[in-house]
Amino acid sequence: MADTNSSLSPPPDTRSSASPKRDDLRPMGIKIAELNESQSELLNRLQGLKQDLQDWKSKLDTQVKTYKEDFQELRTTLQQQQDDLSDSLRNLGLENLPEPSSKEAEDEDNANASNKAEPSLPEITEENSSADAST
Repeated sequence: MADTNSSLSPPPDTRSSASPKRDDLRPMGIKIAELNESQSELLNRLQGLKQDLQDWKSKLDTQVKTYKEDFQELRTTLQQQQDDLSDSLRNLGLENLPEPSSKEAEDEDNANASNKAEPSLPEITEENSSADAST
């Protein structure tokens, strides 16, 4: 039996084996603290960016609203000027000119645009050809 006792190794020293584990935990604790601090900074930065984005969105919405109001005001002014011009033309003796509807006005504008793109030749009538022949 003495042989069996001698083959057993002496019990490990608990102080020497526990010390390296604690030393390993200290850097881990420091790393965890640094990560927590970094996470906190990132969350604060994210909140700031979200607030900035919300502020920009609010300012942009305000600008869009202002531009829409200005555009509507310009549209109203232009319509009033167009109506005044039509009234003035009628008062100058062009009273029998019908007011084109908005669809007719668009069609006329489109026709004018296509006519400008393609030069048109004057129509030849008998009056034009006889006048040219006599000169």
